[in-house]
Amino acid sequence: MQAAAAGSALHSSLCFPAPNSRESSLSSCSPLTPKPKSLLQNHPLYATTHTNLTPSFKEKILCLEIMGVDSGKALSQNPSLLTASLHSIHSVISFLQSKGIQQKDMPRILGMCPKVLTCSITSDLIPVFNFLAQDLRVPESNFRGVINKCPRLLVSCVKNQLKPALLYLRRLGFKDLEALTYQDPVLLVSSVEKTLVPKLVYLVEQGGFSRSDAVGMVLRCPALFTFSVENNFKPKLEYFHSVMKGDMTELREFPQYFAFSLDKRIKPRHQHTLKRGIKMPLSTMLKITDEDFIREISIKIKG
Repeated sequence: MQAAAAGSALHSSLCFPAPNSRESSLSSCSPLTPKPKSLLQNHPLYATTHTNLTPSFKEKILCLEIMGVDSGKALSQNPSLLTASLHSIHSVISFLQSKGIQQKDMPRILGMCPKVLTCSITSDLIPVFNFLAQDLRVPESNFRGVINKCPRLLVSCVKNQLKPALLYLRRLGFKDLEALTYQDPVLLVSSVEKTLVPKLVYLVEQGGFSRSDAVGMVLRCPALFTFSVENNFKPKLEYFHSVMKGDMTELREFPQYFAFSLDKRIKPRHQHTLKRGIKMPLSTMLKITDEDFIREISIKIKG
């Protein structure tokens, strides 16, 4: 009975406008996105001694669950939630909603980045939205879209992460702020020293490209900065050089090669053309649909 009352109170105060009754509260709320079974029961704090949890802690759990956030996972990834007050969590949610983030966005955003719930509004969140508005020129009406595209923006330090990344990318040649903001914001939350620079260096020192060629490749295909050196660059370059005997010019002109699956796309299609003694431009071989690929093979065989 106490849990039900707490749930009703939290439902109205934290998620939606307060109704007159529990029934009207439940009927007036927007449906939450279905989520997998909570990991809470496996959390050490919610084992057989869960009956000893304090009422305030139980309310905190209810708050997270009502918002559609897996409380066990959130507590595991952000231990600071253990000591965070319900009031501070409520304040963060209210602030995000004031910036256009909707209730239905919360499960994904907070599920990916539970640290948001213990961020300082003044020191952490306000600077992020100022960065979006001033540095990236994002209108307030588009805040929601950008944050949904990359929730990690909310937990990234403007001074130590976002501004240095933006400066580095612009110096490389990323001039289109709109494309960077709405299509590739993940680059802004990537470490310059640990992610961006090492991948560019690998393409030059191990890939055999000149620096200008490597820069041109990442400008044409920004996703290169998100690929793993060990699991992507190395095996695909090795296959391209050792098996395909490809020309480096093709990779310079079509860096999207690295975006295709080696086992499911590159190898099967290359082996198919090799078996039939057919040569096909790299971009054509990989980009076209299976139906068009078979049709292209047939045309070349007949021709």
